[in-house]
Amino acid sequence: MNKNKLLKAVAVLVAVLGLRGTALSQVDPHFSQYFIQPMFLNPALTGAIEGDYRVSAVWRSQYGGTLTTQGISAEAPTNMNLNVGMNIMHQSSSDGAYNYTTGYANFAYTGVRFGTHQIVMAVQAGFINRRFNVSKLQFGDQWVAGLGYDPNSITSENFYKPSVSSFDAGTGIAYYNGNPDNKVKLFGGFSAFHLTRPTDPFISGGEKSRLPVRYSAHAGARIYVSEMFDLVPNFLYMRQGNAQEKMVGAYAQIYGGANTDLMFGANLRIDDALAPFVGFYHKGFTFGASYDVNASAKTQNFINRNSIEVSLSYVGWGGNTEVKTKPFYCPRF
Repeated sequence: MNKNKLLKAVAVLVAVLGLRGTALSQVDPHFSQYFIQPMFLNPALTGAIEGDYRVSAVWRSQYGGTLTTQGISAEAPTNMNLNVGMNIMHQSSSDGAYNYTTGYANFAYTGVRFGTHQIVMAVQAGFINRRFNVSKLQFGDQWVAGLGYDPNSITSENFYKPSVSSFDAGTGIAYYNGNPDNKVKLFGGFSAFHLTRPTDPFISGGEKSRLPVRYSAHAGARIYVSEMFDLVPNFLYMRQGNAQEKMVGAYAQIYGGANTDLMFGANLRIDDALAPFVGFYHKGFTFGASYDVNASAKTQNFINRNSIEVSLSYVGWGGNTEVKTKPFYCPRF
């Protein structure tokens, strides 16, 4: 087995089994630029924008290009205390052996207000599809001592179903201070995904194994430093089964004019990676790029864990004057 094939096999196992620390169950893909796909973080962030609608896309490549993840989303606030949105995510190995796809509709109720303070409650519902091309996978019992991998050797591993689609649902709650005059605007939230606990169908007997619930807690603040400068410190904690992710960081936004901003900063995924970020906003469009650099001594001798991520989003106005003029400050970066 050459190095590239080994990387593919290991990356697929990492993606499917979530082999991080003592994790033994499947965990969800993630983005370093999680603020570009907010409904993947918390459905209560649906439509939390300064505009009539927002569309966004993000692309991530990791493990030396062995594993790629794409996400797209669209969202909009309404005049009925209801924000709506949809998000789709697809992850696959470069050889097509592994594919993981999700799609959700999101509904956020925005009618709970205490002055400029707002609490949003949301639900999401959709599907998960997980698929393997078993003919492209290589297993340990197909290796022959002294010879290496034997493609003619039949594995004893038995995949119960190589492809399955399941209904899935989640929920979330978020708080933010919508007063544009406050110099420090706090925001935060909590969410739970996979409440329906879809079964893991791949290995014989796997019908008794279920996808664990993913819990997410996030918080931050937008701090007004000057007319030209905002600072946004943030914190994220996610847990799914035995796997967990802890991320802290901060971003700065420099105002370059009525239609132009520059953004830069970094997040540290504790015991994993440092992810510097740079972005540019102009007339509704925001382009962002980040690069994950290994920051853990535990994995420095493992496979190439560095990842690159690029994103593009657009916020537009459609003439919804009530939404456009309400006092609101975006609770996310």
